[in-house]
This record gives sequence, structure tokens and C-alpha cells, in this order.
Amino acid sequence: MAAEPAGRLDPEFSGPDASATPWAEASRELEVAEIYWLSTVRPDGRPHVTPLIGVWLENALYFCTGAEERKAKNLEGQPQCVITTGCNKVDDGLDLVVEGEATRTSDDAKLIRAAEAYAAKYRDPMWHFTARDGAFYSSDGNRAVVYEMTPSTVYAFSKGRFGQTRWRF
Repeated sequence: MAAEPAGRLDPEFSGPDASATPWAEASRELEVAEIYWLSTVRPDGRPHVTPLIGVWLENALYFCTGAEERKAKNLEGQPQCVITTGCNKVDDGLDLVVEGEATRTSDDAKLIRAAEAYAAKYRDPMWHFTARDGAFYSSDGNRAVVYEMTPSTVYAFSKGRFGQTRWRF
């Protein structure tokens, strides 16, 4: 993925004085967001949405979950998903929608970098993990599988000027 992909402002869904959101701004918002919303599809086709924490690292979103949780089961059957983040205000902020495929990662080098990013971002020791044997382990020994979500399309919805920017990867 290019470090600075070109964004395209969609005039059909943007105000007359809107401008494209720079990728650096969108990427920074993905990095600092504390909560993300993951949308997956259940085996019977019904949607499933859940909040989670994660890290934006090396142009991918990383998140973890128990292997038996609904989101993990959904992703095993259908890896295409959507992750959103933003704020709940009409006239201020930036909302982001990241479409792509989430796959389990068991690469210990990636997991170590992701665990370090979690520890730096989330100060609560509850979210500090040890990466080993292809998974995350909490301080109480619970095992979590880790997903790497690689974007195919990212949308930014700027508030106030109401601009919609799209990046395709």
C-alpha cells in the first residue's frame, strides 16, 4: 500500500466548499482512535456489529478476540468486513469507514509489533499482551487470536463542510 494514496472527493456527496481529506489526516485518525466498530456477517447472512479496540500499524488495522467469539466465527467464514470509527457530532470531526479483508495473523514478528502498539496506545495493563505461539496472551493467561485487516477502500466523511473522500488500495 502506498504511503500517501491519492484521495478523491466525491462531489455528489460533498458540500460546495468541501475539499478532499488528506490521507495523512485520515491515517492519523485511524491511529489515535480508541474505539472501532467491526461489522461482520453471520453464517445465516444477518449482520453483526461490535465495538472493539485495535491499532493502526503499517497500513493495516489489528484487533484481537477470543477464537470462539461471534466475530471470530464470522470472519472465519467471511473475511470481508467493515471497520468504522469517528465521533457522534454532526458539525465537527471526521468519520472513517474502512472496507477490507481481515485475516488471522500468526506471524510472531507482526504480533510483537502489534502488542507493543497496544501497550503504547492503551495505558490500562488489561490491554497489554504478550505475543507468542501465533497469538496474544493476557496477563491472566487468556489466549486471543489476532486479525490483520487490510483496507481495500477507505472513506472519510468530514463534518462541517461535509466532504466525502475515498481512497482505493
